[in-house]
Amino acid sequence: MAEALLALGGNIGDSRAILARAIDLLCDGEEVKLMARSSDYRTPPWGMKYQPAFTNLCIKVETELTPRQLLERAQAVELRLGRDRAGEKRNGPRTADIDVLAYDDITVNEPDLAIPHPRLFERGFVLVPLAEIAAERVIAGRRIRDAVDRIDTAGIERLPPVGAA
Repeated sequence: MAEALLALGGNIGDSRAILARAIDLLCDGEEVKLMARSSDYRTPPWGMKYQPAFTNLCIKVETELTPRQLLERAQAVELRLGRDRAGEKRNGPRTADIDVLAYDDITVNEPDLAIPHPRLFERGFVLVPLAEIAAERVIAGRRIRDAVDRIDTAGIERLPPVGAA
């Protein structure tokens, strides 16, 4: 079994419910086993500023799938949850976005699959939830805890658990 780290986000509809459903669809307990889940975070839009805030979180999974199969599964979940990659603007609003951040310690550089994720260390909205579940993990020679300390995290807010008063 390989260990993979994934980032999930969205800002259309009930994002928290949609992302919880994405995890359920992605993690079947056999080919993909959920090992850890961060809190949900409200984060400012990135790329296109004039859109609703996002909800972001990260998960750690164990998987029997190859990196390519894991990406295909993630994209199938996005599609099932209403994402239209072909019809959306880059960095624009979306129901669900699932990125494979890391897969064991391997590097993949293919036209539509790059591991580790090439913009991982530029994105506070990914690093903050990732540090919650994998602070000591080293990716591409950088410890996640150290990377968070070097990035702007302004406007990123941990949300209370769903149903908490």
